[in-house]
Amino acid sequence: MSDNPLGEYLRGRREAVTPADVGLPAGTRRRTPGLRRAELATLAGISVEYLTRLEQGRDRNPSVQVLAALADALRLPPDERFLLRRLAKAAEGASAFPCPASTPPVHTVRPTVRALLDRLEPAPAVLLNRLSDVLAHTTGFDHLARPAGILDGERPNLLRYLFTDARARTVYPDWERVADEHIARLKSESCPDDPHLVHLNDDLTVIAGAPFTRRIASVSPLPSHTGDERFAHPEAGELRLSYETLSVADGQRLLVYLPADDATAAALDRLSGLRPGALHAVDAVRAVHAS
Repeated sequence: MSDNPLGEYLRGRREAVTPADVGLPAGTRRRTPGLRRAELATLAGISVEYLTRLEQGRDRNPSVQVLAALADALRLPPDERFLLRRLAKAAEGASAFPCPASTPPVHTVRPTVRALLDRLEPAPAVLLNRLSDVLAHTTGFDHLARPAGILDGERPNLLRYLFTDARARTVYPDWERVADEHIARLKSESCPDDPHLVHLNDDLTVIAGAPFTRRIASVSPLPSHTGDERFAHPEAGELRLSYETLSVADGQRLLVYLPADDATAAALDRLSGLRPGALHAVDAVRAVHAS
């Protein structure tokens, strides 16, 4: 992983903000795609020399006042401010949040979570731990994932499938974006010195190579809890799925998929052998609430 995540994050955000975003004239002969260091320093009320030291990792202990000024100047939303604070704490060698490094990922499934999965039928839903081991799932998820090979092996793991199974790039037409999202989730839920993460990291570094290592080494944004995903099912064709990520106890998360459109709803009904209309498309629900 990067040894200067705070500096890389600050530089990346600076280059992503245009002068127009912060009310400055664009000017000419700009060598950076976003703000110049001098511009950000002026907006944040700090010296260019100090901002340079932060970006280069020569200063790793900015005050909370400096962090707040930089967040304001970069127009960061709350989730990005959360990430900035976490990176700053990590840079100074402290932990802003409890670290599960000494605790193995939990593989047991509480009865209440199993009951919740039962209530979610026939929707595809899967329970994962912080390393993306598949712990339990609905039959709806089985119909979705098994033909694609996601549930192969004694202990399926979504990350391993994504980065080491040749079928994954076909199953996920937007593989690059999906891979970014899963790595962001992995890094947000594990500490760098977690021995269980280190073991997984070592395996995928050798087996998956650059597509994995360049992502694990870069600074990732916070993962999304909801979104849309295209899934090319071997039998049903391309499906458009909306997902929600729900956190449960023991560092586990519940990933629930719903059909985003009527065609996907009908395809999932056919896969599950259900009557037409058993699953409702999210687009249809949105339309009802919008009217």
